[in-house]
Amino acid sequence: MNPQRIYLASRSPRRRELLAQIGVSFDILCFRANARADPEVDETPHPGETADACVLRLAQAKAEHGVRLIARRKLAPRIILAADTMLEVDGCVIGKPVDQDDAFAILRRLSGRSHRVLTGVAVSSGAETRVLVHASVVRFRPLEEAEIRRYVSSGEPMDKAGAYGIQGGAGLFVEHISGSFTGIMGLPLCETGLLLQAAGYRF
Repeated sequence: MNPQRIYLASRSPRRRELLAQIGVSFDILCFRANARADPEVDETPHPGETADACVLRLAQAKAEHGVRLIARRKLAPRIILAADTMLEVDGCVIGKPVDQDDAFAILRRLSGRSHRVLTGVAVSSGAETRVLVHASVVRFRPLEEAEIRRYVSSGEPMDKAGAYGIQGGAGLFVEHISGSFTGIMGLPLCETGLLLQAAGYRF
């Protein structure tokens, strides 16, 4: 196993940028998408499942499915990194919006209040999978409907948990954060680095 190059089991551009920021070399390990999506990594929360449990389960499922794909595709064995991000507000799990109306409804719900952003991270060496959940709290200032609509029409919310990207236009909405900025983006770098080191990666 080459510990100096890993597989990233994620299509997220933010996670690619964050790994590059800390000098981690990687190749993307793609899962099937759309109607042929791999059922092993279905992001639908289970009935009664908390956000913490959901992101942990999904991150681990993605990493372990990646291990199976490496064997099936006869790829060189390497460390695999997977992650999943969701929001929790009023005890409800919020993932990515299904359309613009859903994005608008989510952002209106977050207006003027705090919510939790949870990112599950899983790192697998093939023989062992290490997982964690990182939680941050974000508070939005009160938002006007017109500015929510402008942000939704930009298209930025559509592939993001909670319908916003803190590193993008929604930075104007954020009044306060408690936790990790990179965790809110989708990959808490401090905790991820420690997991990678535990799996044999050398920075």
